[in-house]
Amino acid sequence: MHFLQGLTMGLAYVAPIGLQNLFVINTALTQSRRRSAVTALIVIFFDISLALACFFGVGALMEQFPWVQKLVLLSGSVIVIGIGISLLRGKGTLDTSGDVNLPLRQVAATAFVVTWLNPQAIIDGTMMLGAFRVTLPAEQGLAFIAGVASASCLWFLGLTAFITLFSHKFNDRVLRVINIICGVVIIFYGLKLLLSFVKMVA
Repeated sequence: MHFLQGLTMGLAYVAPIGLQNLFVINTALTQSRRRSAVTALIVIFFDISLALACFFGVGALMEQFPWVQKLVLLSGSVIVIGIGISLLRGKGTLDTSGDVNLPLRQVAATAFVVTWLNPQAIIDGTMMLGAFRVTLPAEQGLAFIAGVASASCLWFLGLTAFITLFSHKFNDRVLRVINIICGVVIIFYGLKLLLSFVKMVA
């Protein structure tokens, strides 16, 4: 159950078109299948490492200080709902103008930058995953984060394969549909976090 929750939350979080996805998409559109797959694996590594840091780091802090739990739940729910609303309002667009013809060392560096040096990704990940850890029984935390990690693998490898095979049919309309679906799912989870906050302070 918690693995499935982590999987669906992870998919909803990673699927919206952002820096990581654009980098993977651009690579899949312009590079060989082998290079595209390697790029996806590198992005997955950094994405999972960030998710683990957000989940366990902030979660441990919140266990020590109950007031931090409440603060993160409240702010996390607001941010998560805001992310969902922005996805519903925004226009998905595919920018393939980026230069992705890079050596693997530079691919890894770029993947690191779009993951770890993206302040919004760190803030969103910390608030979202940290807030969810508050609501989970201690023994179910690993199942949840395993679901999140699995979502990262499924999404980036699946996205790479899909773009490589069907690049001629992939356009802004498809991106818009993805963002709408993910926006609705993320808003749902944000409301769930807000309800947990209300129960905690009641």
